[in-house]
Amino acid sequence: MTNLLRFWIFLLISGAVFAAAEPRTVLFYGDSLSAGYGLEDPAGLSFPGLIQAKITEAGLPYRVVNAGLSGETTAAGGLRRIDWILRQQVDVFILELGGNDGLRGLPVATSRGNLVAIIERVRAKNPSVKILLAVMQMPTSMGPDYTVAFAAMFPEIAEQQKVTLIPFLLEDVGGMPSMNLPDGIHPNPEGHRRVAETVWTYLKPLL
Repeated sequence: MTNLLRFWIFLLISGAVFAAAEPRTVLFYGDSLSAGYGLEDPAGLSFPGLIQAKITEAGLPYRVVNAGLSGETTAAGGLRRIDWILRQQVDVFILELGGNDGLRGLPVATSRGNLVAIIERVRAKNPSVKILLAVMQMPTSMGPDYTVAFAAMFPEIAEQQKVTLIPFLLEDVGGMPSMNLPDGIHPNPEGHRRVAETVWTYLKPLL
């Protein structure tokens, strides 16, 4: 084997090792829940930050990007800023939007169309991306017809778009004073830990 051939083999092996070491990206795309609204340390105490800690502890080659933005709806920012967010490579995409749509009483058909459009744009950018869709639920004060239609929207989208469904993001958190800030809407640190456990149940098998 010539020295030149050995040199090229070394470069190929080095490049493969470097590529293997490059972390993949898990991106949380959501509203104030993902953003960690009201927490002293949103980066570390929000459930996306806690997911990063779980990934690191498990030794998995992924980094978490938290693209949560307080006040976000599926349209006002969600659909409009997705192309900007997708300038980076995204390997796993967690879609946590719709809660603000519901609280504002926006038409379910509009929210559904926006969520589907976001999923389609993510897939167009990376056809092999793994997508999780988090279910949100509305309080009964929004009216029974709206509440039922809103809740049904998420599993219908998941089935149609073939994405992984997180059945209820705020399982064992929503409506529980001990898990929420005084506003009764946003999780406190303990609530975020509970949300992280819920998300991890569905995310870990995909990593």
